[in-house]
Amino acid sequence: MKHRIAHNLPLPLAQKATRAALEAYRQQFPQFKPGGEWLSEGRAKVWFHTPAGRLDGAVNVVKDAVELELDVPFLLRPFKGQAISIIEDEVKLWIEKARRGELG
Repeated sequence: MKHRIAHNLPLPLAQKATRAALEAYRQQFPQFKPGGEWLSEGRAKVWFHTPAGRLDGAVNVVKDAVELELDVPFLLRPFKGQAISIIEDEVKLWIEKARRGELG
């Protein structure tokens, strides 16, 4: 499943904000054992654990959105909405920080 989080930032700033968001998520939610690997400036493999197992996905930062793709096995579908919501909230927070010039 694919989920889009709109932004109106220049692409390099959106990429920086998304990287910061994923790092903040990793630090805030260690109980989910989040991890990731940046494959390029704007694309990363990501994963995290739920009580029912591991969720794998990808983040792709494009011109007008941050695209989140999650491979959600049938048994983990009850966690899909919660996972999307948590990640979306973090990305939006950092997009807003970037918009205000707070990324340094």
